[in-house]
Amino acid sequence: MKTNALKYYLYAVLAMLFWGLTFVWFKIANNYYNPLTIIFLRLVVSSALLWAFIRIAGKYEPLEKGDRKWFLLLALAQPFFYFLGESFGLSKVSSTISSAIIATIPLFSPLAAWLFSRERASVYALAGIAVSFTGIILMLVNRDLSLNAAPEGVLLLFMAVFAAVFYSLIVKRLSGKYSSLSIISRQNLIGSFYFLPLFLIFDFRDFMSVRPDFELISAMLQLAVFGSCLAYLFFITSIARLGMVKANIFTNLIPAFTAVSAYILLGETLNFQKVSGIALVVAGILVSQYRELNQLLNRRRYKIPTIKPQI
Repeated sequence: MKTNALKYYLYAVLAMLFWGLTFVWFKIANNYYNPLTIIFLRLVVSSALLWAFIRIAGKYEPLEKGDRKWFLLLALAQPFFYFLGESFGLSKVSSTISSAIIATIPLFSPLAAWLFSRERASVYALAGIAVSFTGIILMLVNRDLSLNAAPEGVLLLFMAVFAAVFYSLIVKRLSGKYSSLSIISRQNLIGSFYFLPLFLIFDFRDFMSVRPDFELISAMLQLAVFGSCLAYLFFITSIARLGMVKANIFTNLIPAFTAVSAYILLGETLNFQKVSGIALVVAGILVSQYRELNQLLNRRRYKIPTIKPQI
């Protein structure tokens, strides 16, 4: 394991931080717009920013003909089905609980990775998943073991979970041939076309009746820039370097980031039960990466400095 792997761990953490905050920004935007409008505008703005950067920086990569179907499937999984499940689920469930359900993605990723890519999960990864999932359950269930969320919202959010797992499989296939920038720019552009008919049919009239203010504009820009641009760029890069299973384990951090940000920005409660759940989630992440982090720390500790000969 190379020492620069720390960079890719940082990318994964930053992606989860931004995605954790999107649950809060969505709640703010949902006070003005319906979920379809939020998704569509988020994709349009992020696509415009990404393609403008590609054009200015000269980063355009041509698409091989045989890969077109994979990009169409990629965008169908995420953003289309993922955002439908996440956004409509989030409109029925609190931001903290929604993020906890989304964080179950690592539970299904090892099975999918083994079935489709023959990527095996280590004992540490499986143990870390178990510890983190215990923390998620602690955040999701009341003391009387009842679910503190609407069932239909939970089902929609699990639709997003399975879409995200399928998305990771396709990203793993494409990341060896295309840069993260090329993948996310095409993904968002195709996704915006998928959502366009739904937006025009169901939400256009309501959209025209809303007068945007600073709170709405800032929430939408943060969703587009951090949630639909930077987070995906960081995440796709981490999948390419760390693998699907290891990268997806970091999604367990999402409910921790969401719980803290929702407490600060939305005034949602942050009780002992949620704090304990967050602690278990973080502990699970550390357990899952124990072998790699231990090797990395030992390599840095015992690294012998290179002495250049005097001439």
